[in-house]
Amino acid sequence: MNRNLNRINAIDGIRGFSLFGILLANLLIFQYGLWGKDEIHLFQLSTIDHWFYAFTKIAVEGSFMPIFTFLFGYSMILMRNSLEQKNAKIKWHFFRRSLLLITFGLLHGTFLWDGDILLLYGIMGLFLLFFLNRKAKTILIWAVSLFVIFGVLHFIPLEDDDIIERAQIKTYVERTTDIYSSGTYSEIKEHRNNGEDPFDKLEESKLTFILLLSPIVIAPMFLFGMYAAKRELFFHPKREKKLYLILGMVCGVLGLSMKIYGFTFHHEGIELTGGPILSFGYIFMLAMMYSSLAKSRLLRAFENVGKLSLTNYILQSVICTTIFYGYGYGLFGKIGVFLGTVLGIVIFCIQITFSSLYTERFRYGPLEKVMRFGTYLSFRKASNHDERKVA
Repeated sequence: MNRNLNRINAIDGIRGFSLFGILLANLLIFQYGLWGKDEIHLFQLSTIDHWFYAFTKIAVEGSFMPIFTFLFGYSMILMRNSLEQKNAKIKWHFFRRSLLLITFGLLHGTFLWDGDILLLYGIMGLFLLFFLNRKAKTILIWAVSLFVIFGVLHFIPLEDDDIIERAQIKTYVERTTDIYSSGTYSEIKEHRNNGEDPFDKLEESKLTFILLLSPIVIAPMFLFGMYAAKRELFFHPKREKKLYLILGMVCGVLGLSMKIYGFTFHHEGIELTGGPILSFGYIFMLAMMYSSLAKSRLLRAFENVGKLSLTNYILQSVICTTIFYGYGYGLFGKIGVFLGTVLGIVIFCIQITFSSLYTERFRYGPLEKVMRFGTYLSFRKASNHDERKVA
């Protein structure tokens, strides 16, 4: 029981850690928009802002969302095992869970923020049903194969101008900045949902090609998470400490080196491929901390945030859109990357405090309760330790 407890705490802690990085990365989108964050030259930044922008692009962006993705796959296997022990209808539970995530994602993306990932997770949850009962080796082969394809695709020479005109992006970013910084809620919502972003002007064949490639780009980290759970990785933290250290250092150094090189020399393929590799570095280094510092206050703080992952993820959107959008304080594109990073740290500290106080009194977060009821059609179903943590 104690072994299992440590393992679950580690998963919650890593999930909470990933939410911190996701917030820092998303602050570029909250401040500059989905397209503006990569067109940072269109905004006036100080020297320190440029340094923090580089730090965020190298050490954070593209390396924390994959952690969350990895844990999604990992948790699916834990949940499947618990449902199997209860002789429950496994795929129906996951089907309902995916529909709920899709619903949350549509509501989140339509009415609040265009950087939503819940819709994608819900759709991928349906796709991953195919792998639930597969052997660990089969899942690993699929994960590695798709990751290799993912890497190769990024090295296919293709100029941005061949896909989307730079002038279109510049015009869209300027219009987004004007509307998001001073517009009303209705104006911002209209622009978000019907603003004809550059993708809307793509030829149908190119857009179809991109959509078909999406599962290849996204699936590997989900599958690596499922494989890790199948092999019971993180079940024996002290026994696996040396493995965590080796993988953490190798993946961390390799991934960080690739991202530094890719960012410095504008090689997007190397930068994007290095992102998930660095994710593994973060995962295993944090797991190593759990092998010897499981009672650390910092780790406990991450755990509390991770237990309320869905609630905290949505809260980040509510808080940040209120700060940056015109119907709130209207600071879109105005405070810079450095102060944005400081703000992110403050917001996350508030979330740590909220989560710690909340979990002392309640077992599940507000949105987690909705997810559980929709998944199990009962608040009391799946009350054992494993399912409580992974749902």
